[in-house]
Amino acid sequence: MTTTADVTRWVASSHSNTGGSCVEWAPGIVSSTGAVPVRDSKNPAGPALAVPVTAFAAFVNGVKSGSLHR
Repeated sequence: MTTTADVTRWVASSHSNTGGSCVEWAPGIVSSTGAVPVRDSKNPAGPALAVPVTAFAAFVNGVKSGSLHR
């Protein structure tokens, strides 16, 4: 698990709303760890999950293609 203190910059999708209900990720950490830190924007001081790059890519592709449903 990655702590939020380890990350200097978090980003969210440009399609996210301004209500704070977003998944954020830290692009600057990916190359050094092989995993993508992901956190809930509603709890920025909380823990971040370290998601393998391949799993994160599959998630992003699923969102883009519309194959993931609520």
